[in-house]
Amino acid sequence: MKKTIFALAFLTSLAVAAQSTWKSDGAHSKVGFGISHLMISTVEGHFSDFDITAKATDTFDDAEFMVDIKTTSIDTDNDRRDDHLRSADFFDAEKYPSITFQSTSFEKTGDKTFKLTGDLSMHGVTKPVTLEGTVNGIITDQRSQKLKAGLKLTGTVDRLEFGVGSDTPTLGDEVELTIHLEMAQQ
Repeated sequence: MKKTIFALAFLTSLAVAAQSTWKSDGAHSKVGFGISHLMISTVEGHFSDFDITAKATDTFDDAEFMVDIKTTSIDTDNDRRDDHLRSADFFDAEKYPSITFQSTSFEKTGDKTFKLTGDLSMHGVTKPVTLEGTVNGIITDQRSQKLKAGLKLTGTVDRLEFGVGSDTPTLGDEVELTIHLEMAQQ
């Protein structure tokens, strides 16, 4: 019995030790979004200031993600629109400077695909969301000799559920998220 308990404890410690910390490379990652405008076109944008950390195995077969996005860094290639999006009419960036996501579950759905569920906090509201994920590849970087992983996360968020903006025929309610990540093992 003691040998079985010891073996289980040893195997559990190996599983925990197999996970390491991964950090997003801001120069090679992008947190983007798109939203319908006038029901005939899509306006795209991104956030330039974000920090994404993962606790994951070397193969990303299991991972826990923590995301922190600065709302003041919104960029839609239109300064006037960006200022309006930072205002109390939308993100209220002064009062709510961050959008955060903390994953709560990871489900492998294929050889290189997964579902990531977690709590998204935006504009003072926290709700569960599920993102679809793809592992594009994992390599050893020749310069740093560190493992690097390329990933893509996609999903849809209803902005009205988070109190971002008002119900208007000008803008769609659903925001399409696309996050391209290059992550380095620490």
